[in-house]
Amino acid sequence: MVAPYRRFTTLLCDIGDVLFTWSSSTKTSIPARTLKAMMTSPTWRLYERGLYTQDECYHQLSQDFPAYDPVEIERAMDEARDSLTSNDDMIALLRQLKSESSGQLRILAMSNISKPDYAFLRTKPTDWSVFDDVYKSSDAGQRKPNLGFYRYVVDGAALDPYSTVYIDDKLENVLVARSLGMHGLVFDNQKKVMRALRNLIGDPVQRGRSFLESNAGHLDSFTNTGVMVPETFAQLLIMDVTQDRSLVNLPEQAPRHWNFFASEPVLTTEEFPEDLDTTSLGLTTFETDEDAVQSVMDEMLEYVNPDGIVMTYFDHNRPRFDPVVCVNVLSLFYTHNRSSQLQGTLSWVREVLLNRAYLEGTRYYASAECFLYFLSRLLRKANDPELRDFFYDLLRERVQERIGVEGDALALAMRILTCAAVGIRDDVDMRSLLPLQCEDGGWEMGWIYKYGSSDVNIGNRGLATAFAMTAIKAMEEIPSDAPSRTATPVKLPEGTPRHVKRSSSRLSLVRRRFMSWLSHSIIRSHALKTNF
Repeated sequence: MVAPYRRFTTLLCDIGDVLFTWSSSTKTSIPARTLKAMMTSPTWRLYERGLYTQDECYHQLSQDFPAYDPVEIERAMDEARDSLTSNDDMIALLRQLKSESSGQLRILAMSNISKPDYAFLRTKPTDWSVFDDVYKSSDAGQRKPNLGFYRYVVDGAALDPYSTVYIDDKLENVLVARSLGMHGLVFDNQKKVMRALRNLIGDPVQRGRSFLESNAGHLDSFTNTGVMVPETFAQLLIMDVTQDRSLVNLPEQAPRHWNFFASEPVLTTEEFPEDLDTTSLGLTTFETDEDAVQSVMDEMLEYVNPDGIVMTYFDHNRPRFDPVVCVNVLSLFYTHNRSSQLQGTLSWVREVLLNRAYLEGTRYYASAECFLYFLSRLLRKANDPELRDFFYDLLRERVQERIGVEGDALALAMRILTCAAVGIRDDVDMRSLLPLQCEDGGWEMGWIYKYGSSDVNIGNRGLATAFAMTAIKAMEEIPSDAPSRTATPVKLPEGTPRHVKRSSSRLSLVRRRFMSWLSHSIIRSHALKTNF
């Protein structure tokens, strides 16, 4: 198995302006701007490389800046040193990361600093034991951003650059580290860098699991306007993805029909009917008496419109339908060997896939990834060779088209899982998903539903976290050399609209097979209904 993310075993940190801060304002006659200029001058650089003693450095600086004598420069430098203050939050994080790694993480420091200044720095109170070693420019005879200093550290510490995270407040220094293969972080925003470190060094699955367990029973859904929505579907889906009932707030016994809302409906009518979507998910997630399931499916067949498409609600006064709902109802019927009774629904779902009708989401679902993910779930639940033959290649091409499209945490995780279901390793979206993990271990909110044509979306951090964890584990099962591209599409006549382009000749063959199978299935379905 190959991990979908880089395993980092070394953290290499700059010291100045990352782990320690200082002030250039002194009580001397030397302005802060001039003092900073002195400390970035060629003379100071030679001093940091160990080519000047401290006295020699101050004398030369008085030549470079004739307005100030060596004594005044020395006073200013001493005050600047006295102002050095450790960044306790960063030091505490390093200590925590090292402790959580069970000794597997090495923490090193790398600094442009003279020997006298480093000796003074070590008198400052901080947890110096967190560092396995400190590399100084005065020992190397070179300073950042010179490549030689980095190679000096790599050789001296026997580093694998590809398993090393490097932090520095200067982009030019980070760029050189990256050129050697290190993962570079520019220290321009402490909160952002601390979050990135947790994501890079920690185990994302373990951290996600801790988030779910610490919030078990309270993994609630919210609208994009901040309203809490007490709903059932996300709870069932978290249970379906994690196979862990202890995480969710669900009744002990499965009801005959499931309602989307777990209690009083919000942002809609006071009386809200049960729906085929939540009921299908519930009946394919909970262990339920077979006779009861068969009875519910009999009832569902009463809610098929004249076009043969199953509707959303157990309510003839709401004749609405949605392709994701159709897919989830098909999952139920396939699981219980009654797929032949919903051939019109199956045919329409395939047309939705074929013609990319899902690209802007559906009536009730926020993203294209919802439709594609639930379709991959249908193939997994059905475990039907014929159904796999009729959808697999087309689904594979459609999800491949989505790789790299911007999305929230839930959309990215759903896409990665759909790719994995059709044998594609989606490293591109994994690189976008991992940084979305928050400091508490959970992932950022991802939107799954929308209220019809309104601008209100509903999301759930627990759901996004459950999907992200599952996506990471699924990627671990896919070899790193797994294909990420399908066959080159057949070239179509110029001017063919992109949204109606068909894929390869293989797709045409699959479509012919599908139509042949559908014709036979309709005949079988008619025979079954006649004898039912």
